[in-house]
Amino acid sequence: MSFQKIRGDIFGGLTAGVIALPLALAFGVASGLGPAAGLYGAIALGLLAAVFGGTRTQVSGPTGPMTVVTAAAVASFGGDLSCVLLVVLLAGLLQVVYGLGGLGAFVRYIPYPVISGFMSGIGMIIIFLQLQPLLGVAAMNSPLHAVLALPGALAHVDMASLALGVASMAVVFLTPGRISRVIPSPLIALVVLSVVATVMKLQVPVIGSIPSGLPGFHLPSFFAQDWGKVLGFAFSLSLLGTIDTLLTSIISDSLTRDRHDPRRELIGQGIGNMFAALTGGLAGAGATMRTVVNIKAGGNSRLSGVIHALFLLAVLLGLGPLASHIPLAVLAGILFKVGVDILDYRMLRLLRFAPKPDVIVMVTVFFVTVFFDLIVAVGVGVTMASLLLTYRMSRQTQVKVSEVEPSGEQLERERELIELSGRTVRVISVRGPFFFGSSAQMQDKVDKLLGTRVVIVECLDVPFMDLSAVFALGEMIEKLKAAGVDVIVAAASEHLRGLEKCGIVRMIGTDHVFSDHEAAVECALSAVALTEAGTTDYALTTP
Repeated sequence: MSFQKIRGDIFGGLTAGVIALPLALAFGVASGLGPAAGLYGAIALGLLAAVFGGTRTQVSGPTGPMTVVTAAAVASFGGDLSCVLLVVLLAGLLQVVYGLGGLGAFVRYIPYPVISGFMSGIGMIIIFLQLQPLLGVAAMNSPLHAVLALPGALAHVDMASLALGVASMAVVFLTPGRISRVIPSPLIALVVLSVVATVMKLQVPVIGSIPSGLPGFHLPSFFAQDWGKVLGFAFSLSLLGTIDTLLTSIISDSLTRDRHDPRRELIGQGIGNMFAALTGGLAGAGATMRTVVNIKAGGNSRLSGVIHALFLLAVLLGLGPLASHIPLAVLAGILFKVGVDILDYRMLRLLRFAPKPDVIVMVTVFFVTVFFDLIVAVGVGVTMASLLLTYRMSRQTQVKVSEVEPSGEQLERERELIELSGRTVRVISVRGPFFFGSSAQMQDKVDKLLGTRVVIVECLDVPFMDLSAVFALGEMIEKLKAAGVDVIVAAASEHLRGLEKCGIVRMIGTDHVFSDHEAAVECALSAVALTEAGTTDYALTTP
């Protein structure tokens, strides 16, 4: 590695570490585990994800979404550290399983309105949860409670805390870019306002004592009272961390023109979160802002992520006593900016113009995220998006019943026989995807086919066919055969193989299956002609 690249990694890692310091402390406080947990998690995850992960320039650590879920777990378990760390440990183990199973590739299939509503909801949760600390009163553990308790908090506002919080927001929002690129605005707010509060001897809530030195080893208890709740939070954390991380990996790829390995990335994140749990640290994920800053400052390899973690370790070993005097209102102002930045303004600007189904999905996920449950929000959003997609695809599928017109090459006798028999050959044609969302259309047409001599089911223009469609086709064939109607199927070769495995070919006979429309029509018309002539050696029934 050249000196230029090493220098870039050093600058990138140190810059990312400076930004990570106030955020790690703030996220630790917001989670309910304490500021030290934020640092422990940032160091453990930042170091191990950089070494074992699949995105070379990604910086990992505690993030807003992961903090929100962890805070919910802390509140649910009544502050029982052992249960919370068990949740984090299992979440990391699940991420390793996701990586080994290659499930990371499926994240790209989550619809954008779901991701947009979810991320905007996370941003709003962070904003709501900072309302009480900004006013100098005790923080709430849920956004709904924070909103409902706001009138009471306003009646007991601490003006010194409010002043520090407003000043903190002014610094992080208004610091010019040319300055924040050299000294990150969160660090400016953290240092300057902490000094101001100390010099002026303001009596405001502060972080409190932070342990100095290396963290101890914490073995979570595997004798939890409510394993269902533990597994639920673990699944939420693992899924959220997976989404958060891989979205950041995609952003990193776009900046570096590189390509991340989702399998390895999830394994690295899982190992990091498991180790964070064993050190009493906060769970985390790939951090977008820290990753972008690392890349912009020159980071170009895993070394930058390692340096970021080592910088935080040095702070933990030497600056813990100083960090204990940081006012909570200052951290609240920094986190308020984090929440605002997470909001998806691109989608918000398009709400008036975006398709209504997408807007409905986004808004639903947003409100469920903020006021109910994060993992439920993702499930609801994906379900809604899937149903809407199914509806749209089913609208693209046409199932039409038509009569076979005799061609000019047919014998006059055949044409007369078809006309005299009341057009006894009919075609039910499927155009478009043939799946569970469109199979009902075919079943609705069955009654129109009763009384017909031969029915051709033509599926040559079907791009894909699922099991629901195959079963629907089988039910239709059974109903038609019971009414004395013979069925011929014309479908592409790849579909015919599936129909054969599912027993459809056996139901109608191999001589009633074709991969060509003309051959199917010729077979049907010849069968009608022979039957009308009283010929008995041609059988349309299944052998």
